[in-house]
Amino acid sequence: MTSDTSPSLADTLATGTVVLDGGMSNQLGAAGHDLSDELWSARLLAERPEAVTQAHLAYFTAGADVAITASYQATFEGFGRRGIGREEAARLMASSVGLAREAARQARRAGATRPLWVAASAGPYGAMLADGSEYRGRYGLSVAELERFHRPRLEVLAAAAPDVLALETVPDADEAAALLRAVRGLGVPAWLSYTVDGSRTRAGQPLADAFALAADADEIIAVGVNCCAPEDVGHAVETAARVTGKPVVVYPNSGEVWDAQARAWTGRSTFGGDQVTGWRDAGARLIGGCCRVGPRAITAVAQALGSAGAA
Repeated sequence: MTSDTSPSLADTLATGTVVLDGGMSNQLGAAGHDLSDELWSARLLAERPEAVTQAHLAYFTAGADVAITASYQATFEGFGRRGIGREEAARLMASSVGLAREAARQARRAGATRPLWVAASAGPYGAMLADGSEYRGRYGLSVAELERFHRPRLEVLAAAAPDVLALETVPDADEAAALLRAVRGLGVPAWLSYTVDGSRTRAGQPLADAFALAADADEIIAVGVNCCAPEDVGHAVETAARVTGKPVVVYPNSGEVWDAQARAWTGRSTFGGDQVTGWRDAGARLIGGCCRVGPRAITAVAQALGSAGAA
């Protein structure tokens, strides 16, 4: 696997903390791009790839060490519904890694000297459905069926040589089991990140049981949570660290709530840089934000963690 950075992310996590980026969709939306269709930010991989690079660059400039690619909702099935064949769909998925790499190169040309990594996003099965079911799980599919769904695009993303695969926003321990099977033998490390409600997955399983699935998975370099309320992070970090002994990844939403029917956010932000030191002290090693968390909040995270920021 080729990489723009050294040392490896896994080695870095053994000694310190890294800053993840924030929400891709809100950064693209803030730049004026329409994300209202079922492909969400993945549509811009085909239509406005330079906009994706600029969104990544905004986060690197803000202090993020890791860019999470715009492939969360990129699937063969989703592209197929738009008349995009498998060969072109695979090219677009792989391009998401290249666009993030280009942002890292631009950040370095602008003066960044710290390591910058790329995480290739693989969202849950429910993201492809685009009906909010990634916040429920329980799709009525077996672990084997979910593995067959995930494996082909994970192969494409792995072949594009990211530093890590982000198996993210997983609502259901059954889907996590499928993903853990699907990443075997790909030659790229991964993190596994659930979306949770309190002390349980969105599908209702206890977090201790859900995290335990990854405890002995050699491919998994971190476990944790994302796309959840900031208030749910503390318990999850402590549980993940205790159950798995692995570094913990956390990137919650702003605290606002997504209304799937209205396709709008409601409520107020409760995410703040002052929370992250507590998460770090409990075992979190990859810390950032998800939906509605923008560059300004990531700068606050980097400052709270003592990151070198854009240096």
